Amino acid sequence: MPKALKDTKLPSPKLNHILASLPAADYERILPDLKLIDMPLGWTMSESGDHINYLDFPISGIVSLMYSLEDGSTSETALVGSEGMIGISIYMGGESMPSSTEVQTAGQAYRLSRKLMKREFALGGELQHLSLLFAQALICQTSQTAVCNQHHSVDQQMCRWMLMSLDRLKTDELLITQESVGRLLGVRRESVTQVVSLLQKDDLIERGRGRIKILDRVKLEKRACECYAAVRDEYERLLPGSLNLK
Repeated sequence: MPKALKDTKLPSPKLNHILASLPAADYERILPDLKLIDMPLGWTMSESGDHINYLDFPISGIVSLMYSLEDGSTSETALVGSEGMIGISIYMGGESMPSSTEVQTAGQAYRLSRKLMKREFALGGELQHLSLLFAQALICQTSQTAVCNQHHSVDQQMCRWMLMSLDRLKTDELLITQESVGRLLGVRRESVTQVVSLLQKDDLIERGRGRIKILDRVKLEKRACECYAAVRDEYERLLPGSLNLK
């Protein structure tokens, strides 16, 4: 587990949308208890069924919620960046989650212990309100992803996934291999390679070794299925300004 970082020049917790949206009094109350941690690429933050002891508020990077089957196949059901939090089972009452959480894009997060989060949640203030709104948005994303994986082409799924990733990053470049994309989408690498070739041919993206650069977001949105817009609009309705929309 990455250690909490100690430095006099730490990035602001307000780089996380939920923390930035708290009233001053609420923010100041939890600020001394927030601990900055690194989220290295590939780190499994929690396994399926783990007892969750911390709530993490990403300020950069992306974390994937993953489901694994007995045959070893995997699929991403949702992704979380600086718009939200990791570990919602702490305040939803379940204490654990059936999904695992894995760092898809390296970044950092501010960590709050389960005990302190439960204390804040019991106060019934704005952190409770924002946490429930985020949980609703996450449920929307998970449900829409399930529909998308069942009814839409790999081409459309990949466009949706790239756009959702861009919404949580401050760059137009995704540092990820095609093999990893296939694992997230639950499809064969060969299918991803075929889609990437078509998207590059149409000048929507530029691929490199372990990276995908978006060249034309507008055309990418037109090529994606309606699932991307449905999830984006719900996040903007529930948590206005939480996504990095361009």
